[in-house]
Amino acid sequence: MEILRYAAFTDRADGGNPAGVVLDADDLSAGQMQAIAAELGYAESAFLSRRSPGRATVRYFAPEAEIPFCGHATIATGVALADREGAGDILLSTPVGPLDLRTARVGGRFVASLVTVEPRVDGIDDDVRHELLQHLRLGEADLSDDLPVLLSFAGNTHPIVPVRDAAVLRGLDYDYDGLKGLMVVQGWGATVAVVHRLGPDVFEARNPFPPGGVREDPATGSAAASLGAYLRARGEVAPPATLTVHQGSDVGRPSVITVHIPPAGGMTVSGGAVRISA
Repeated sequence: MEILRYAAFTDRADGGNPAGVVLDADDLSAGQMQAIAAELGYAESAFLSRRSPGRATVRYFAPEAEIPFCGHATIATGVALADREGAGDILLSTPVGPLDLRTARVGGRFVASLVTVEPRVDGIDDDVRHELLQHLRLGEADLSDDLPVLLSFAGNTHPIVPVRDAAVLRGLDYDYDGLKGLMVVQGWGATVAVVHRLGPDVFEARNPFPPGGVREDPATGSAAASLGAYLRARGEVAPPATLTVHQGSDVGRPSVITVHIPPAGGMTVSGGAVRISA
């Protein structure tokens, strides 16, 4: 068994979001996968099994829990496969349903794209919203006047919390234990997407990830996809549209996530990845 290490949504080894990738995990138990993910300490790691031409099963593990879906580890997996076998398409069986993963060589490097499951956007209970903001240490005056706090799903459920300006985003300092407790109770197994709009289709984001045992995720593909679904549902973009999400600078690992927003159906999340160790 070989454990590969890639940084996703970046073109440099010290940027993006690191992920562990195991391309042959058939003989690993869930406990062994969890132990590997914990030892790596990355936000998530991906484990492939039952590989056949054009198909594979994948499971995702954060340091403290299994996660139904992970964007950056999927992108890392796509580039890892392309590095070994060349560009191509593969259908991944995931806990949230089938995902199309595609790779292509662009400008001398491999870029991977995944198509999410059908997204949905829901409201949030007032009491839950109040507690969420309390744990994020945000007040109503910190929030965007134009974009509401909602729940958005594109493989994982992410609270989308738009803030009024970059200063609020830079100053984010949340209650780790309190937010983790709320997210566990609500069944939010991934991140909270705190976002600031830089332009009609450009955002910057910070993503607390306490359910996985991670203070802050440097690049969250599933959250970016959920943000794309949120913007489409609210009529904030005119599909087909392309969303760019900047993330990770606040934790020293800048990343860029691209989301194609179609008129209907799943979001397409794209990015490169760089191997960060042999």
